[in-house]
Amino acid sequence: MDMINSGDTAWVLVSSALVMLMTPGLAFFYGGMVRRKNILGVLMQCFTILALLSIQWVLFGYSLSFGPGNAFIGGLSWAGLNGVGLEPYADYSATIPHQAFMIFQAMFAIITPALIIGAFAERMKFSAFIVFSLLWATFVYAPICHMVWAVGGWVRGMGALDFAGGTVVHINAGIAALVMALVLGPRVGYANKPTPLHNIPFTVLGAALLWFGWFGFNAGSALAANGLAANAFVTTNTAAAAAGLSWAFLEWKFSGKPTMFGMVTGAVAGLVAITPAAGFVNVIAAIIIGLLVSVFCFFMVGIIKPKLGYDDSLDAFGVHGIGGAWGAIATGLFCTKAVNSAGADGFFYGNPAQVMIQLKAVAITVIYSLIVTFIIAKVVDLVMGLRASNEEEIMGLDLTQHHERAYTILD
Repeated sequence: MDMINSGDTAWVLVSSALVMLMTPGLAFFYGGMVRRKNILGVLMQCFTILALLSIQWVLFGYSLSFGPGNAFIGGLSWAGLNGVGLEPYADYSATIPHQAFMIFQAMFAIITPALIIGAFAERMKFSAFIVFSLLWATFVYAPICHMVWAVGGWVRGMGALDFAGGTVVHINAGIAALVMALVLGPRVGYANKPTPLHNIPFTVLGAALLWFGWFGFNAGSALAANGLAANAFVTTNTAAAAAGLSWAFLEWKFSGKPTMFGMVTGAVAGLVAITPAAGFVNVIAAIIIGLLVSVFCFFMVGIIKPKLGYDDSLDAFGVHGIGGAWGAIATGLFCTKAVNSAGADGFFYGNPAQVMIQLKAVAITVIYSLIVTFIIAKVVDLVMGLRASNEEEIMGLDLTQHHERAYTILD
């Protein structure tokens, strides 16, 4: 207990609260994009994940993700937080209580499956959603988390860098989102009926909460109140700003007008891309990462997705999958030991091999998430059915799944 640093502990606990706020923020970000008949369904899904995964994490999720095990997954020796006490656990941090690290990581485990909601919004049964989310957190998130972040993890042992979740969170959830969009199929009328955003101010509010919470997400991953946290804070804000501007200018050029929705989408894409790099790159690299991620994601969601015809409802794959992949690769390009001596020098600092290591980490995450998510989806569909009926979907999930309505006065 004597080794505990009160400043570090305070920062990690505050960061945990900031990351927790991101899941309700995501609820509003996504909720504003769906039709009014489905907004409560999205809010309910996000809040259910917040509650469900909080319990799963302390019972066995944390042990599987970070506990002693093999190179691919932890064991159950920490189940029920057995042995996870108030003393530091030096393998992860020597200056904060083990439980502080545990609860900080819990918030990552919560928001990651919540990101997938964007792919199946407006058409998945609530009962199937609960089962799928629990299975996915256990059999996809926990192994990827362990491989990338845990002591002895396979991908960590390769030397792959992921400061706050480019592979563990964004690529992982983005690939799962694409799988779910393909398995479920498009919404009723998707090909010939527009689905306009019903409340852009809600989406802007959600984006603002996400940006705010992301400082805990990235700067909190320093696990200390120190210079590395400050660097991660600054690079996070800078990349989001650059990406928001980049997306707005892309819309201005190709569509004639910049939009509020485009600006916040770009900002979120910038936050996604800087996540793996925030504690390894300098501020100029953050600007480049932010500017370019909007280019990649803009063309993915605006040109490639319509041509392919799949219904990733709220572009979870287009923003998180593509943005996370770019961020992971960009980490290999721009990382420098001048920022973080525990990291590595990247391509532009004389070490092109780091890019190959990052590409391997991306490939491992993509392949594992794709295969296991597909298996889970098919099993849940076989046992209980994934999708609401056409009649329920047309009526809206608020009424058919939850028997409530967000708005009592309709236009």
